[in-house]
Amino acid sequence: MDIKQLDKKYILPTYARAEVEFVSGDNARLVDANGKNYIDFTSGIGVVSVGHANKKVNEAICEQISNITHISNLYHIAPQAKAGQKVVEASGYDMQCFFANSGAEANEGAIKIARKWGEKDGEVKRYKIITLQQSFHGRTITTVKATGQESMHNYFGPFPDGFVYADDISSIESLLDDHTAGVMIELVQGEGGVQPQDKVEVQELAKLLKSRGILLIVDEVQTGAYRTGEFTASQVYDIQPDIITLAKGVGGGVPVGIVMTSLKGVLSAGDHGSTFGGNYLSASAVCAVVDILDEYKNSGKLQEISSYFNEKLEEFYSKNTKLFTKKVGIGMMCGLRVIDADTLASIISNATKEGVMVLKAGRNTLRFLPPLTITKEEIDEGFENLSRAVSSL
Repeated sequence: MDIKQLDKKYILPTYARAEVEFVSGDNARLVDANGKNYIDFTSGIGVVSVGHANKKVNEAICEQISNITHISNLYHIAPQAKAGQKVVEASGYDMQCFFANSGAEANEGAIKIARKWGEKDGEVKRYKIITLQQSFHGRTITTVKATGQESMHNYFGPFPDGFVYADDISSIESLLDDHTAGVMIELVQGEGGVQPQDKVEVQELAKLLKSRGILLIVDEVQTGAYRTGEFTASQVYDIQPDIITLAKGVGGGVPVGIVMTSLKGVLSAGDHGSTFGGNYLSASAVCAVVDILDEYKNSGKLQEISSYFNEKLEEFYSKNTKLFTKKVGIGMMCGLRVIDADTLASIISNATKEGVMVLKAGRNTLRFLPPLTITKEEIDEGFENLSRAVSSL
């Protein structure tokens, strides 16, 4: 049987897969099983931040697995401690880390921290978490409920109690009460349509929560690891969250989730854990990725390539205003609003045929999450391919 037949027989049908199988990659380039070349404007949904088959990451992983891959968190793990140092220093915040394996797990950890903090803080138990209507925080039972999109709640109840949804940032204040432990937001909603929050509104929210003694939790699963120009989007927005969650790009392709928090004394031994989180393999990948991206940012190359990508995206948008209504996003997390869902589906399908990978976000947004290390030549080729894809629409 070929791969498609094996997939159909043995894998649960939880993904609407495109009819393509990739076998190799190099930075922003991919090659499929038939030898066809593609430009990747998705980086595995924001994961392969330093490109496919990055030599420095591969070397770090190979060196580590030739010694120890995993031993459990019952013992000191040098790469984990070093990864924690690198992540915290890159963020600029005075925090500590917990390592998990995914964004959903990181958000679960954030919710647990907030709720334990709520039990310790005063006589009234605080347990409610406020999120936004178009948010996305994961696919576990708890993070599905934390997600504010009603369509995500079908079939899987009953859910944990204590989640409240605000229409937007400005409506959060009216939902705060004595049982509110925290507010969890994405500064740029990814699955919700590449929608940035208003900077002034976010800063006012941060001040309000601090004055009320309520935690600010920022889900940076997609915005973290320099995706928006700084290590965290929280730095871009100039706020001081109590808890930040990271995943995707911080591992460069290795599964990693991280909870960062300034609430250093809340969790104690036994309160939380992970068999695989922060093991030698994943932590070594984090160390390599952060080193690469720190150097890339400090050299000015990140800003240069981000500006170039956005210039080319703006040119593409300007030439196709019959298909697109607006350009959105921050840094290398970009989107184009499409006139309707059917047109969006056609663009994505045609793009794959023409050799460029793009994504859907929300109901009508064409999403771009290229590797941060993408070259100008790869950008040019990608938009040439994309222009062909939309020429017949």
